[in-house]
Amino acid sequence: MCGRYTLTVDFQVVFERFGFQTAGDFTYTPRYNIAPSQPVLAIISDGRVRRGGYLRWGLVPPWAKDPSIGNRMINARIETAATKPAFREAIRHRRCLIPADGFYEWKSTAGGKIPMRCTLRSREVFAFAGLWETWKGAEGKILHTCTILTTAAAPSLASIHDRMPVIVPRELEQPWLDPGLKDPEAFLRQLRRPPGEDFEAYEVSRLVNSAGVDNPRCIEPVAGKGRNGAPSSAGTPHGEESPPEGTPMPEGGTGR
Repeated sequence: MCGRYTLTVDFQVVFERFGFQTAGDFTYTPRYNIAPSQPVLAIISDGRVRRGGYLRWGLVPPWAKDPSIGNRMINARIETAATKPAFREAIRHRRCLIPADGFYEWKSTAGGKIPMRCTLRSREVFAFAGLWETWKGAEGKILHTCTILTTAAAPSLASIHDRMPVIVPRELEQPWLDPGLKDPEAFLRQLRRPPGEDFEAYEVSRLVNSAGVDNPRCIEPVAGKGRNGAPSSAGTPHGEESPPEGTPMPEGGTGR
């Protein structure tokens, strides 16, 4: 599964990589320990324009009576998502990209579970395959939420965990976003193949076990256990704040 991830780079890096419009009140802060139920940056498209904004992590289907169901919907298995009532319509009509530069998995050892940060060897930003929905409560409350698809782990990460987030290859990002995609289920089969040896992992502090800790210390390698020249920090320190919630997907807005 994928229960924590990072997006530690400056906004300009994300914008240049994905190219999207934002609403006038959009704000961005590097994140070092993004957790379920928090607002996460996501990108959607109407087929012409990409828009970026925040969705709450944990998909709430439109038919749900209680939005707390989202706590159990942070991930969707790519092998079965198209058959699940909670995800079927989103796969057909509401797909998104969720930018990241790393994610955490916990490796089981004799001494307990050890948090590991998984990144591309190149340290580049990439995109998770996401699904999103809008839920409207009886009292008028509106939630924009999302889930992250998962697949079998890449060979280089299989010793840590048997699952990982689905990474959308760069050349498939636009087709994934296209609302006019003719056969989403066939497209899912293209995404089921895990990346090869592009990923690597290193041990980090157990600080990441707490969703309330979100600062550069989260991504620092444990002393003496770094990997292949892993950096000791990244991004810009920002305390432990989370980006604000709000209307996640602007109807208009200007490019940033």
